[in-house]
This record gives sequence, C-alpha cells and structure tokens, in this order.
Amino acid sequence: MQIKLHRWATDDLGRRFGDLFNLVYDPAFLVHAWERVASNAGARTAGIDRATVAWIETRIGVETFLEEIRDSLKSGEFEPVEVRQVMIPKASGKLRKLGIPTVTDRIVQASLKAVLEPIFEADFLPCSYGFRPNRRAQDAIAEIHHLAKARSDYTWVLEADITACFDEIDHTALMARLRVRIKDKRVCALVKAFLKSGVMTTAGDREETPAGTPQGGILSPLLANIALSALDEHFHQQWRELMGTNYKRERRTKHRLGNWKLVRFADDFVVMVKGERHHAEALREEVAAVLAPLGLRLSPEKTRVVHIDEGFDFLSFHIRRMRKRGTNKHYVYTLVSKKAIQSIKDKVKAKTYRSTRHMSLAELIGSLNRLLRGWANYFRHAVAKDVFNAIDSFTWRRVANWIFRKHSLLSRQEMRRRFCRPGTWKIVHDGIELTGAASVKVTRYRYRGHSIATPGPRHRQPPQPAADHGHDTWRARCFERSTPGSAGGPGKRTDRKVSTAPRPDPTARVIMTDEAVVMVTSSPWRRAAGSSSAGGAPAAPARLRARRRPARRCRRLRDLLAALAETGVVVADVLKGRDDFEILDARAYLPEVGGLGVGSYVQLLPHPHNTHAIFLALLQKGF
Repeated sequence: MQIKLHRWATDDLGRRFGDLFNLVYDPAFLVHAWERVASNAGARTAGIDRATVAWIETRIGVETFLEEIRDSLKSGEFEPVEVRQVMIPKASGKLRKLGIPTVTDRIVQASLKAVLEPIFEADFLPCSYGFRPNRRAQDAIAEIHHLAKARSDYTWVLEADITACFDEIDHTALMARLRVRIKDKRVCALVKAFLKSGVMTTAGDREETPAGTPQGGILSPLLANIALSALDEHFHQQWRELMGTNYKRERRTKHRLGNWKLVRFADDFVVMVKGERHHAEALREEVAAVLAPLGLRLSPEKTRVVHIDEGFDFLSFHIRRMRKRGTNKHYVYTLVSKKAIQSIKDKVKAKTYRSTRHMSLAELIGSLNRLLRGWANYFRHAVAKDVFNAIDSFTWRRVANWIFRKHSLLSRQEMRRRFCRPGTWKIVHDGIELTGAASVKVTRYRYRGHSIATPGPRHRQPPQPAADHGHDTWRARCFERSTPGSAGGPGKRTDRKVSTAPRPDPTARVIMTDEAVVMVTSSPWRRAAGSSSAGGAPAAPARLRARRRPARRCRRLRDLLAALAETGVVVADVLKGRDDFEILDARAYLPEVGGLGVGSYVQLLPHPHNTHAIFLALLQKGF
C-alpha cells in the first residue's frame, strides 16, 4: 500500500489525499508499528503512564492492546496524552529537552508515519539527507566533499545552526504545508493533537506546547522535514532557474556572481558557495528570511562563514582542505571532530569508573567492544585509522587501571599472565578480547549523489538496490501486487468508472535466490527495428545473455522462458550483475520456484496481466 501511495503522489504532484485515516488503524499498519516500537531501544522507557513494552506483553497481551488502540482510533475516542519531559546534557554544557510519549502514542505515531512518509517522499528534494529512507549522514558528507574538491571548487561555506528547531516550529505553518498534500480532516486533526498534547515536566506540572514538535517522538523527524522542506525548495528553485546547467554556472562565474548549493541533514545544514566571501555572507539574511515564516531563527553565535581551508564541523565530522604530506598538492579530508573524540573518551571513562568494579572483566570488555565498534562504524569512512588506534590505547590504559584497582595486590607481570593473551598485551578474559575501534576497517565511502533513488518526476532515477540492508526502508518492507482498480485509492476521482480508470503498469522486483527466480519491472524497453508483438507489447531481443551458467541451468532457464511465453508475457532480457534495479525479497510469494543460479535475473516488460497472475502461472508450471 505504501508503494501505491508513493506512486500516486509521484504521478500527480498536485494531488491531495483523502480517506487515509482508515489506513492508520488498519491491523497491518498497527502490527508493523508495534514491531518497530518493540524493537527499539526505547521500548524499556515508559511515558507518563509508566507502561513499557515488556509490561504490556506480560499484563495485557499484544493482540488485546492493539485491538484497543484500533477501536479507539476507529471510534474517534483516541486522544494523545502529555509527553514525559527529560533533560539530557548537550556537548556545550546546556540541556536539551526530550519528550518521551507513551507506548500507545508511539504506536499511533509509527502507524501515522507509515501512511504519511511515502506521500511526502515524493516531494522531498535530493539535498535533504536526514531521517529519510535509504539516506544517511555519510551521503551528506560525501556531497560536501564532492562540492569542495578542486574540480567543483565550492570553497566558501555558510555553516548555519537553527536555534531550538524542534521546540520553535510554528504549528500553523507546519499544518499549512501538511494540508498541501493531505485533505483527510481526521488525519490532520490527529497530527495537530500530537502537536498540542503538552509536556509533563519533571516537577509534575503540565505545560502547553504552542509551538514545536517534541524531540523524541517517532513522528517528529518527519514533521520537521515537512517544515524545513521550504528551505530546500527555495534553494532548489534558485539552482534550477539560475544555476541548473554548466553554461549558466560558468556565465555567473564570469560575471562575478556566486553559485551555491544546500546540503541539509534534519535541522543541521550548510550552504556550499563557489565565489567570494560576500556571496556567502549575503545568503545568511536570505536563509533567515526563509525560516522566519516557520517560526525559526538562526543562532547568531553558531552561524558563521568559513573557508574550506579553515575547516568546519558537520555531523561530528571535521571537513577541511589540507596539503598532502610529502607533496604540494591540497586535498579535502574528512576527519573525526575533536568533540566526537572527546565524547567517546568520556563514555569510556564512565564505563571504567570505580562504580563499575562490581562487574566482571568479561562484562566490561563486552560493553566496551559494543560501544567502540558502534562509534567506529559511524566514522569508518573518514581518515580515522590513527584516531581509532589512539582511542584503543586510551581504552587499554583505562581497563588496565580498572584491573589494578579491582585487584589491588596485582603486579604488572601477574596482570599480563592472568588477563592478557599469551605473549601479548591484548586483554582477554573468558574468551572475550578487547578489540576496540581499530577492529573496524576504514574504507572509502563512494559518492552516491547521482545513484540514490530519489522519488519524484523532477528527479526521476532508475530503481536502485538498497545500498545497506541494515537500513529499514518502506520500499523494502512492502511487496506490491497490482489488482484491477489499483489506481484508485485515497483522493481518487469519483466521476469515472472504476473499470476505465487508468492503472499503472504492474510492478514487482524480486530478489534472485535459490527459491525465487523472477523479477518484473515497469522500465520501458526499446522496440527493435521492424519488430512487433501481440497486444502491442514491445518485442524481446533475439539474444538472451546467460553467460557463465552451467548447461543444466541454461536448460531450466529456457524452460522458464517458455513457461512465461505461454502466459502471454514478453521476455525482454536475462540480466547478470546488473545493479540498477530495486531488489525486494519475494520468497514468501514464490515458495516453490527454483532451479536457476543466484545472481541471475529475468526482466519482464509491462503487460496487461497483473503480477500475481504471472506468479500463479509459474507455480502451475512447477517452477
């Protein structure tokens, strides 16, 4: 259903969606929302009702709990309650307000996000990288690195910081941007109810929330992206109209005009400028004017203009152009920021305080390994090998001091004999070794700016495989089966017959495993000269590529193609090693299909038959 919502939003950028509220309380959406909330680390944290996920599972039961939520949403009785306010320290020494909703509110927010996200993903622009499917912080850093290198020469940087972004977003402006796409009054009312739910302070007092969206809710990042997309659209319109081609950019440079581009990750963003310093300074007021209608303002202390040779911090990375050792050439380097290094050192210190001496050494080593490995995985694409080794040395000294203080009469040689691997100083206990951050391999992150699957006809890209299967995306969570009338749905026209309503081409993309062999795509195939086929479908090329496959598998492939031909499907090509298709797992839909090798794909042209009928035909043929 999410793929359909995204397709309808992409095909018609002016479409407003109605009748979405029934999807919010749909059992499938609620079950998915529960799985997301229960698998999160915050499942152990309770809201103002003191109910955790474990308590609900043991006292109420998941099915009963979800049924109660569904009934309250369906009847209109659901009302979100106040979030529990928690103050967490910031790196600057100040405190950040964090709002913790109840488990019930978290589930409803997760279900609501699953409905709204595919619709607004059609409008979000490529310059936004935060809290979006298949995008991550490393993509934003790679974009900055790509713009700052010598060939692009975007050397001036407007490093901007929004003051209390999540706390000061204007509700009226946010709801206005939401209603551009959503006309379902019950969905809009539910979003507004979450915005106005209020905060329960640590003192037990209730505070109203006239502005902002509580930082800590599942829905908050999506709402922030909806509001801040106004900034993306402003700079994208300038780029498209004034700097969209090489000719336009070169002409502006010739006339001493600047070129600039926005890179945003949630509420953190920079504007890369090619020109002079005054061009970047002029953009400061322009950004402030765009943010003012949203109720947001720039921090005068943290907003500054810097040159790439001076360097700046962004998303805990330090980006700077420096001279390469042994040469006179300068390159842009991505380093670990000093704040990030100090932060991980403080966490290692906290885990090796005297208050942790009641733990066993194996427990301490396991905890430190998880901490350092997670931290290093985030920075593994930076120039960080020396930093990882320094952090490991610091950690080793802290653990060694922890051992000496726990065993006060222990000598240095006795410590090496009892707690180190023989012949080395590597700390090992009960088979668990202190591996640290250096165990993570430092690799180069490839720039994906032109290959990230960005939805929307303005930036239409060929379908791409998920670059990291560990990232949860709504495309990878759903599998579509096109059925008659599937082009209808929320907000569709009612003045035409269902049978004559235009339907999108049936689309399904299936991963090739030992149990599943078919991939269907709606990508067009060029018609061969003088070729034709029944039903107006393009003819298949005469040669099918099946390189490096055993003869037995090739025979099975010919049998499969023959079976597909009998179902009326035109086979376009057999692909191997191609990476320009979105890959989804359909083993649940094709449990009996097998016989071809892993990594071999069959591309099928759009056909009037729906995808489910093709799969049924394959099953009937015994494949």
